Amino acid sequence: MVDVSRRIPPSARRAGLLVQAIDDEVLVYDTERHKAHCLNRTAALVWERCDGQATIADLARQLARERRSPVAPAAVWLAVEQLGKAHLLTDAPRPPAGLSRRDVLKRLGVAAAVALPLVTTIRTPAAAQGASCLSEGEACSSTSQCCPPLICAPGPGTCEPD
Repeated sequence: MVDVSRRIPPSARRAGLLVQAIDDEVLVYDTERHKAHCLNRTAALVWERCDGQATIADLARQLARERRSPVAPAAVWLAVEQLGKAHLLTDAPRPPAGLSRRDVLKRLGVAAAVALPLVTTIRTPAAAQGASCLSEGEACSSTSQCCPPLICAPGPGTCEPD
């Protein structure tokens, strides 16, 4: 069996991210990729402690202290894998072959499924894509950009009342 606790320490990405804790979860918005990630408590604890120094075994011990219950290195690997796929790590070490969510569940038992890390991702529109229309006085190139009943005045190229 492969020792899943001995690998290169993961390092959390901090640049280009907006982070907000909400109850037991952490919402991370990636301003570069326009994606929002919701990290459950376990995934958030792992991500917050990925300092490039702590090994997977160190992270498992830290989580065990925080949660006041044993945490298997395989569960930490699962979190690291998900965080890496979400581009929330600068260096995402590769987990050992054959370490899937199913394998972790088998090792830890179904009762431990509640404590498994979970990273949920949604794509969000860029700010320009999210804007529905331009207000009076804003620069425009066509009437379709202006909020009704405004039109794009041809001279100044701004949204003006019709």
